[in-house]
Parts: sequence; C-alpha cells; structure tokens
Amino acid sequence: METTDAFTGLRCTDCETLFDAAETPGRCPDCGGILDPEYDYDALDVTPETFSGEGRGLWRYESLLPFPESVAVTLDEGNTPLVEAPNLAEELGVGQMYIKDEGRNPTGTFKDRGQAMAVTAAAQHDAETIALATAGNAGQAASAYAANAGMDSETFIPTRASFINKAMINVHGGEMTVVEGRIGDAGAAYDDAIADHPEWHSVKTFVTPYRHEGKKTMLYETVEQLDWELPDHVVYPTGGGVGLVGMHKAATELRELGLTDDLPAMWAAQSEGCAPIVKAFESGADEHEPWEQPDTICGGIEIPDPGASPLILDALEESGGGAVATPDEEILEAALTVAQKEGVEMGVTCSAATSGAQTLAQEGEFGEDDTVVLLNTGAGSKDADVIRSHLMSKGI
Repeated sequence: METTDAFTGLRCTDCETLFDAAETPGRCPDCGGILDPEYDYDALDVTPETFSGEGRGLWRYESLLPFPESVAVTLDEGNTPLVEAPNLAEELGVGQMYIKDEGRNPTGTFKDRGQAMAVTAAAQHDAETIALATAGNAGQAASAYAANAGMDSETFIPTRASFINKAMINVHGGEMTVVEGRIGDAGAAYDDAIADHPEWHSVKTFVTPYRHEGKKTMLYETVEQLDWELPDHVVYPTGGGVGLVGMHKAATELRELGLTDDLPAMWAAQSEGCAPIVKAFESGADEHEPWEQPDTICGGIEIPDPGASPLILDALEESGGGAVATPDEEILEAALTVAQKEGVEMGVTCSAATSGAQTLAQEGEFGEDDTVVLLNTGAGSKDADVIRSHLMSKGI
C-alpha cells in the first residue's frame, strides 16, 4: 500500500487501537468500531502556500490525506466554489453568508470526495469489486469511480432513490439491486449479499475508514477560500453525518498545525420527519435512538439509525454548535429562496441547511458580524422534479 509520509495508520474511535492500514480495510477487527486515519502532525511542516503547490482538486491537500495523488482514483473532484450569498446574509442578519456548492463535483454531489478516497483505498487493497448500500448519490459516485479504476461495483439502493441515480449507476456499468422500501431495507439487502461475498470491498458509510477523510477537504477548501479565516458557523444537512465528522476533523487538524486558532461551530440540520441527531443533542444523550417512523421528502438525510452518532454529537459539542430540525415545507421553500434570490441550485436534501440556518438566526444563534457557511451537498438538478412540483403547488 502506497501512503503519504505523515499517515501512520487507522485508529479505532472506540477501543483506540492503532492498526496498519494495509491489513485493515474496514471496521475495527477487535471491537467493530469505526476506524479513523491518523497522522504524525509533528512530522509535517505546512503553510498555506504548501497546499497551493500540491495536486489538483482535493489532492492539493495530499500531505493531510492517506494516499498521494500519484495513486489516486480521481475525476478531478473538489475545488468547488464558495458562493457569496448577500441576500441571504441580509435576510438572516449576519455579516456574510456563503454557499459551498458541492453540486459542481463530477457526479453532482459531495459524495465524489468520499468515493475518490474510498475507491483509491480499494485499489490499494487490489479489490476487484466494491459494494455499498446507499440512498442514491453515493451509489452513483461509487459506480463512476469504480469505472475509472477498472473495478466492478455492486449498489443496493431503495426504490425511492431518484431516477437520475439509478440511471447513472447503470450508465457507469454498475450492478444495481433496487430494494423495495427505504435505506434501511437497502442496507439489510447489502448485509445479506456481502456476507455471501467476502471478496467484495465495502465502500459503505463508516465501514470504509476513508469516506469522511475525503469529505474533510470541504473544510480545508472553505478556509482557504476565506483567505485562511475560519467561518463562525457551518450548517450541514445531516443524515449519516460523514461530511460533518470529516469537516470537524479538518478544523481540528488546521488548529493542531497552527494554521488557525479556533473551531467553527458545526450545526447539524435535519428534517422534522427524521431527526435522530437533533433529538439526541437536545436531550444531552451520547448516542441517538433510532427514529421509528421516518417520513421526509429529503431522502438523502432520511437516515433513521446513523451509526456514527457519537462522533457527530461529539463534533457538535466540541465545536460549540448544535442541531436543528425544520419541516419539509420550509425545506422546500428554502430551495426556492436560494434559487430565486442567489441563483444557486440547491438540492432538496441540501436545503435543510438553509431552512435550518433561517431557524437558527431567528433563535439568535448567529451574530450580526458572523460568517456563516451553508453546505450545498448536491446539485439542484438531482431534485428538479420535486422542487418544481413544490413551485407549481403554490400556483406559480
């Protein structure tokens, strides 16, 4: 396995054992905990100029990633724009508002960052087939990166996933099993199948140790695009929480390296129809309780049983942020607001960040001089039919 100089292995977030990455492709072999890439930060001598001189896209942060660009499975993901949103800033009464527009990635969502890293790891393990269960976008991304790497892919996806996701998985040559029901049903089918195929390499959320590692680069880019100034708040549409965990890790790394001196407050935004993280945070729990009857238009964050909730809740607490839930009607309206006031095409799921920020502003969580960043995790075109249907329902 070819890795970067500072990468030392995979640390279990539960039992804290450090493992050799070449020997451990998935969860902790001792306790089943989530593994997290670890680095020797003392061995790094980095400045802001370091990153401008490294690789393309997210790979310019190579020194803080497990794998060098020379072995990367990449479609030039990352380097997405940070779009200023002055009309939203005025509406919310904050100093500056930005939208980190991940819809500009190769397959239209931030899932490309995670799959670039996960499929690179699979290639380093000489995998021939990758597999995952997904609500939709991660499956499209996985099939694309598998095609790029010359691998087969096996995707388990619920019936409610969008036509675009299903179509493009096929177009990329991936094998797709459409499962009646929701993400939990797709996950159960995946579990059964991968038990029968131990040769498959999992790129499923928090089974592979690398998807949050790819997504942490969203925070690196944001800080760099703000001239190495931290935003005060980051609002993230939260289902499995991979990106939120990754960005919080990135913020702690930048502080550890002396490139910044604080942490941005991380906010988990969910739909009221499926809000296990909000419920756990508000009750002061260390871990969520599964949401019994999920019901939201936001399929991408309809994750009733997020396996990494302790990591998500830790990130919210450590950063001084929190969690917020809004009804689907407000989420759909927020997608229209962003499109009509700022011109940015936000996916429905992603718009939970906007409606969540609106609620947080009303509750006084933001200051008048604060800088707030919203994560638009996917392109609005992925949900164009849903957003337009909401528009038509208003008689417009």
